[in-house]
Amino acid sequence: MIKRVLITGSNGLLGQKLVALLHQQAEVEIIATSRGSNKLATLFPAVRFVSLDVTDLQQVQQVLQAEQPTHLIHTAAMTNVDECELNQAACWLQNVTAVENLVAGCAQLAVHLLHVSTDFIFSGEQGPLTEDAAPAPVNFYGQSKLAAEQVVRAGSAQWSIVRTVLVYGTAHEYGRSNIVLWVRDSLRAGKQIQVVDDQFRTPTLAEDLAQGCWLVVKHNAPGIFNISSRELLTPFQMAIQVADYFGLDKTLIVRANSSTFTQPARRPARTGFIIDKARDQLGYQPHTFGEGIELLAHQMQEQQGREQQE
Repeated sequence: MIKRVLITGSNGLLGQKLVALLHQQAEVEIIATSRGSNKLATLFPAVRFVSLDVTDLQQVQQVLQAEQPTHLIHTAAMTNVDECELNQAACWLQNVTAVENLVAGCAQLAVHLLHVSTDFIFSGEQGPLTEDAAPAPVNFYGQSKLAAEQVVRAGSAQWSIVRTVLVYGTAHEYGRSNIVLWVRDSLRAGKQIQVVDDQFRTPTLAEDLAQGCWLVVKHNAPGIFNISSRELLTPFQMAIQVADYFGLDKTLIVRANSSTFTQPARRPARTGFIIDKARDQLGYQPHTFGEGIELLAHQMQEQQGREQQE
């Protein structure tokens, strides 16, 4: 049976990886949606694109009615943690009101909704965590994402929630940096960098997160799934691995703790996920961080080559 999968936030990092992965699946028809114009038009000209602002209920209902998807993967969100702390109304609109709109639309048309959530719904007092760990967010971003999960679970549509951690990757016309790129470029420029060594995460390659979302859709798997890597690492340990891979000067990486940095939003100290459920029920197999660095290095090389040709 053909799955018609509507992706929100298709211009974002995860959205782009999902389009790249799903357009290769014979049994899938994609409807890519995002605010503004389609960044993927040149890369995937055959993929259908519809402009959609998920904070607009009327637009959500119109698009779902017109496109009739069987599944909806909701990746669009306000994810800059400090920005969320400083602009709480905008954060709530994009992370909670938008989800209310989608839940209502999906319930009406019996669409399976997959909602992407985060480790930041947890306090960070203990980790790695299983799917049934008790949430207790320490910042507004985490509060908004927890509220969104509650909206999804209370709705009458069939639902799945994929929680993830510290997603990194590279994408087409994607303005944000990632830890691999930041460390590599800083060290190449001979810059000293301070990197925290008292926060623990299981970093997630964007391709792995896309794969996890696809496996949930493929199996119509209900409930909550942790999708990340298996390795519990600090950003400092990640930075050392990046330096090692590119053969750069590790002495420029200065070990720091969280109190060194003044940020509007508090960060949970120790999260990370236990991914046994996704592995056993979905066959999910993530890359190691080392493999992720290698993949990114090749992608960045290819991207550079394309830019030089243009």
